Amino acid sequence: MRLTSAMWFAVFMRMETARGAYVSVLKSGAQQAGAMFIVHNHLDGTASLYSPAPQALVDDPQADDRIFERVLSVVGQQDIDVYLEKQKNFDPDLWIIETESGSGDISINLAAQD
Repeated sequence: MRLTSAMWFAVFMRMETARGAYVSVLKSGAQQAGAMFIVHNHLDGTASLYSPAPQALVDDPQADDRIFERVLSVVGQQDIDVYLEKQKNFDPDLWIIETESGSGDISINLAAQD
């Protein structure tokens, strides 16, 4: 059984907080099944953006966990904002989460990319 978006966020926030990162919700989406977009603020004026991975990149589409892909890597906030604005127009029920950490990767599963 897949966790609801709200429950998945609670678990993600706890894991990120445990590693010393700060987590905030920039936009709360559908509680049951809203798509998650995660902004990883590197605290140096840059950020990376993760989105739900397309099914083509997911090894096991029946997996219970959410799988992400990095769509923007170490870019300015304006690039992140432009990308997310397009996504909000496409899916108004999405979540936008920000985690702030100057070091380390965030606590998500990434899709294997060639």
